[in-house]
Amino acid sequence: MIDWSWITTTGTTLLMILLSAAGIYIALMILTRITGLRSFSKMSSFDFAITVAIGTIIASTLLTDDPPLLAGAFGLTLLYGIQYIVSHSRRLSKTVELIVDNRPLLLMAGEKVLTDHLNTGRITEEDLKSKLREAGVVSEDQVLAVVLETTGDVSVMKRSDRISPWIFKGIRGEEHLSFMKDENQ
Repeated sequence: MIDWSWITTTGTTLLMILLSAAGIYIALMILTRITGLRSFSKMSSFDFAITVAIGTIIASTLLTDDPPLLAGAFGLTLLYGIQYIVSHSRRLSKTVELIVDNRPLLLMAGEKVLTDHLNTGRITEEDLKSKLREAGVVSEDQVLAVVLETTGDVSVMKRSDRISPWIFKGIRGEEHLSFMKDENQ
């Protein structure tokens, strides 16, 4: 027997979704204006987690009656507030920054694949090759460095790029880039 309630709905339900969508959208706009564009950045894994949590609150507020609109808006306000406090605290305190952020991890230094770093980052060599291809790398000798960023993104720098060693300060494994000093002299 087909349960049509999985497919159909009522006019009242649609109206409540419409009102919830408008209300949560207004709350989202106001909170983003107050806290700034950083609200949706992916500068750290913490930011990414907050963004996912915000999406979850929006979805559950829109499509279910629990949480109600005001509870969803309050939850959004709390998440925005927490993110605002943490982002400011990170700027003011190195300790908070170290607690909240992962340090970037060098995966490749020149042509050398750092296998122990791949293991640390739980990245396979196939994942690495995929990122190299996405960056337009066709040969290992084109690679200056590959970095697993704090957000989980992978940055590929080519030898043809003029890059300051400053860019690599604080990256786990930066000592593997000592060859850059020779190239920049």
